[in-house]
Amino acid sequence: MSAVLAQGGPGSVTDLAALLLARDLVAPETLARARLVQAETREPLDSVLTRLGMVSEDSLAQALAEGLGLARVAAEHLPASAVAADRLQARFLRRIRALPIADHGDRVEVACVDPLDPYAAAALAYALNRPVLCHVARAGDLEQAFDRLYGVAASAGQGAADTADDADVERMRDLASDAPVVRAVNALIARAVEARASDIHLEPVEDGLKLRLRIDGALVEGEMLPAAMKAPVISRIKVMANLDIAERRLPQDGRLRLAVRGQDIDFRVATAPVIHGETVVLRILDRSHLALDFAALGFADGMRQAWSKILGRPHGIVLVTGPTGSGKTTTLYASLADLNTPDRKILTVEDPIEYRLSGISQTQVRHKIGLGFAASLRSFLRQDPDVMMVGEIRDLETVQVAIQAALTGHTILSTLHTNDAPSAVTRLLDMGAEPYLVASTLNAVLAQRLVRRLCAGCRVAYRPAPEAVAALGLDPAADLTFYRPGSCPACGGSGFRGRLAVLELLVMSEAIGRLVLARAEAREITRVAAGEGMQSMLADGLAKVAAGLTTLDDVLRVTREE
Repeated sequence: MSAVLAQGGPGSVTDLAALLLARDLVAPETLARARLVQAETREPLDSVLTRLGMVSEDSLAQALAEGLGLARVAAEHLPASAVAADRLQARFLRRIRALPIADHGDRVEVACVDPLDPYAAAALAYALNRPVLCHVARAGDLEQAFDRLYGVAASAGQGAADTADDADVERMRDLASDAPVVRAVNALIARAVEARASDIHLEPVEDGLKLRLRIDGALVEGEMLPAAMKAPVISRIKVMANLDIAERRLPQDGRLRLAVRGQDIDFRVATAPVIHGETVVLRILDRSHLALDFAALGFADGMRQAWSKILGRPHGIVLVTGPTGSGKTTTLYASLADLNTPDRKILTVEDPIEYRLSGISQTQVRHKIGLGFAASLRSFLRQDPDVMMVGEIRDLETVQVAIQAALTGHTILSTLHTNDAPSAVTRLLDMGAEPYLVASTLNAVLAQRLVRRLCAGCRVAYRPAPEAVAALGLDPAADLTFYRPGSCPACGGSGFRGRLAVLELLVMSEAIGRLVLARAEAREITRVAAGEGMQSMLADGLAKVAAGLTTLDDVLRVTREE
C-alpha cells in the first residue's frame, strides 16, 4: 500500500517556495514576508500567499501542475456526487484540502490544493486502503465542490444547521480572506459610498445575496450576488468588523474603518439571523459628508436664530424628537459644534458613537458592565462639564439625573422618541417625572423629520391645482410654484440629491409651563404653542416646497397623521 504521485521527471521540485522562486511568481522579499505571516498564523504557505494577494490561485495551481508534471483538474471536471462518501467525512477532506474525484477500484484519483503535502495523499491512501493518484486543483474550486457535495456547514455529528465546527470556521476564514472575495466586498463598499448611500443592506435569499442601498432615504435595489458568494461575503464583513464568524444564531454589532478613495470612512455593522443565512446592514458614517451647518440641515433663518438663542441659555434641558432615522443625532452634533468653544467643557454619552467630534469628550455606553446613560451622566457631574449630551432618554432614572444636572447649572442635550414636540412633554410626565421639575428645567423641544432634497439641476416647476392648495390650508388664489423631480447625471437620474429636515420648535413659556403643571394633554399644549407662534412641521415643510427644496409628496409622507 502506497501513495502514488505522478512523477515530474528529473529535477522535479519538492518545495513550494523553491518552485515559486524558480518560476518568478514571487520575489524573495515577498516570500520572506509570507514566511513571517505563516509563522504567526500557522497557515499553509500557499494559503498565506493567495490570502495576501501575492499569488493568484490560478497561477499557483498552474505552477504546481507544470512543476510536478501533474494533471490539473478544472472546476467543471470535479465530481457531481461524492466519491467514497461512506468512508470519508467532509470535515477530514476540508482539513487536508483534497477531494476524491474518481474510484477505479485499484486506485483513486484525487484533486489536491497542495500535492507537495505528503500527509494528504498518505492519509487518503490509508483511509481508502488503496493507492491514490494526485492531481492539482484551485482552492476556490475545491471549496465550492465541498459546499455542493457536502453542504456549507457540513460537520460530523449534531446541529449541522445551527453550529459551526472548527473546520468550518477555518474554511469561512479562508473564504473570507480569498482575494476575489476581498475585492468584491471592497468594490461593493466603494460603489455604495460613491452613490452617496447611507446604508448597505445585504439580504440572503434562496438563490443568492440581495444587495440594496439606501440613498437619500429610499432603498434602491442593486445586483444579486450569486449563491456561492453568500457565505464568503458575509464572513468577510464579519471578519473586518471583528465579529465572531462562528456565531450565526445571534445578532451581532460591530464597527470597522476603511479607506475608500483615499478617505477614511467608519461603518457600523449589524448582523441578524434569517431563514436563508445572516442579513447584514452597514451604516456608512462618512465624516467628510457630515453637515454640521444648520442651513444645510434645513434650518430657515428664523428657526436658526431661535435655536441658537435656546442653546445659549446657561442651563436647562433641550430635546430633539422624532422616529429612528429622522436625523436627531446629526442635529445634536451640529448643536454641539455650535457650542464647542474653548471656554466650554462638553461631554457626551452615546449608544453608539456615530462620529468623532474634535474637542469633545465622547463616551460609549456599555450595558454589560452597568455603564448606561444614567450612570454615565451621573459620573459626568463630577467632571465639571458645562454641556452634556445624552444619546437618548429611555427611562425615569435618566430623566431624573438629567433634571438634577439641569437644576445644578448644566445644559443637557438629548433625544426622545415622540411624534411631535408637544408630545415630548407628556412623554416625560408618563415616564414619572414631576410636572414642576419638567416645567422648570425643560427649555425647548425640537421635532423633526427628513425629506429628500430636490436636485437643483433638474427639478421641474409646476403650478398646483387650486383645490389642492385649498386642501393644504393655503390661499387658492396665491400664485404658487411647486416642483417635482426630474432626471440628470448629477443625481443619478433620481431627481433628488441629499436630504433636509422639516422642523417644529416648542419653546417653554409661562403659559405652557402652567399646562405642564396641570398635566394637560398634548393637544392643548399644541393649541397654546401655536397661538404663541410655533410653526408645525407641515407648515415648515410647505414653506420648503414653495422654496423648491423638496416635493409636496415627501412632506405629506412624513408629516401626515396615521
